Amino acid sequence: MKLEELRIYQLAMEMGEIIWVQVHKWDYFSKDTIGKQLVRAVDSVAANLSEGFGRYHFKETKQFGYYSRGSLYETKTWLTKAHNRKLLNDKNFETLMKEINSLGKQLNKYVKSIGEQRPMTNNQ
Repeated sequence: MKLEELRIYQLAMEMGEIIWVQVHKWDYFSKDTIGKQLVRAVDSVAANLSEGFGRYHFKETKQFGYYSRGSLYETKTWLTKAHNRKLLNDKNFETLMKEINSLGKQLNKYVKSIGEQRPMTNNQ
């Protein structure tokens, strides 16, 4: 299996692009403060999944899955701050949080599954 075929990775990548579009609309100050933190956090979800995938050892893959989950929770915090500071309206905030929570459940399932079977590499 290739990284790009991993569904949780695809979803994390999509979430990064969705949030990028939101942040891109903000004024300079908002982008420079909350925006950068939010984009870095959400991009880190997919980045940690890919780093773990590239380790080819289930213990390291699982550890990077935990890092990815931490980045997902950080994303929730920055989304909440953006909402509290009126950078996201209620509808956008609720939609994004619903997607983040869904991604979190799927990420938990993925992390739990690591080590239950031997991961496939690009050579298999």
